[in-house]
Amino acid sequence: MTIGYKIKKAIIYICMIVLALACLLPFLLMMVNATRSGSEIVTSFTLIPSTHLKENWETVFSFFNLFKGMWNSLVVAVPATLLGAYFSALTAYGLAMYKFKGNKLLFMVILIFMMIPGQLSLIGFYNLCTKLKLVNSYIPLIVPAIAAPGTVFFLRQYVLSALPPSLIEAARIDGAKELYSFHRIALPIMSPGIATMAIMGFIGNWNNYLLPMIILNKNEKFTLPVMMATLKASTDINSNQGAIYLAVAISVIPILIVFCFCSKYIISSISAGSVKG
Repeated sequence: MTIGYKIKKAIIYICMIVLALACLLPFLLMMVNATRSGSEIVTSFTLIPSTHLKENWETVFSFFNLFKGMWNSLVVAVPATLLGAYFSALTAYGLAMYKFKGNKLLFMVILIFMMIPGQLSLIGFYNLCTKLKLVNSYIPLIVPAIAAPGTVFFLRQYVLSALPPSLIEAARIDGAKELYSFHRIALPIMSPGIATMAIMGFIGNWNNYLLPMIILNKNEKFTLPVMMATLKASTDINSNQGAIYLAVAISVIPILIVFCFCSKYIISSISAGSVKG
C-alpha cells in the first residue's frame, strides 16, 4: 500500500471516531445530568457526575410511577411494531410479486397517504373512538399503527431489489402454497429490511405523545411520554431538570436494547444470504 493510501485511510478513521464521539456525547451528557441538581445544570456545564441521583429518583417517583409508564408503553409499542412489520411485509410482498389490475394505482394511493400529516385526521379519529367507546383504551394506539405506508413503501422497494421472482416461481412449481412461500422464502430474505423498519417503528410508537395524550385520560394508563410531560409541565421546572434527565435516560434503555438486537439480526441476515442449503 502506498503512503498516500495509508494517509487517506487514517484520515477516514479519525473522522469516523470524531463522528462517533459526537454522537455519544449527548448520551453521556444525559447520564451525567441525571446525577445533577437543576441549579447545577442551569449554571454550569460538566461531564463529571454529581451526587443528586437519589434526589432526582425521588422527584420522578413523586410525580408518577416510572416503571408503570414503561410497561404501558411496552404494551402499546411491542404489538404495534410486530403487527405493523408483519402486515407491512405481507402488503409489500403482494404489491411487488403479484401483477394485478390496479396495482400501480394502489401503490400511488399508499404514496399519497405518506404525504398526509396524521394530525389532520386527529379530530375525526377522536370522534370515531368516542362513538366506538375506545377512549382510554390501547386499541386506538395499536391498530392504526399497523397500517404504515412508509414501511410498505420501503419494503416493496426492498423486495424488488432483493427477492428474485424465480425463487417464488420455483416454489410454486414444487407445489408450495402462496402463504408458505411468503413465510419460508420471502420473509427470511426480507428480514434485514423488516428489522430496519422495526427499529424505526418501535422508536416511533415508544415516543408517541400526541395520540396517547388525547386518547388516554386515566393516570394508570398513561404511556411514558405522557407521564414525563407531567414532570416537564410542573411549576418548579428548574429544580426538576435533573429528574427530567433521569427519566429520559431510563426511557431510552428499551430503545437501545431493541436497536442492539435488531442490528445484530440485520448483520446475521445479510451474512446468511438469500438461499440456504
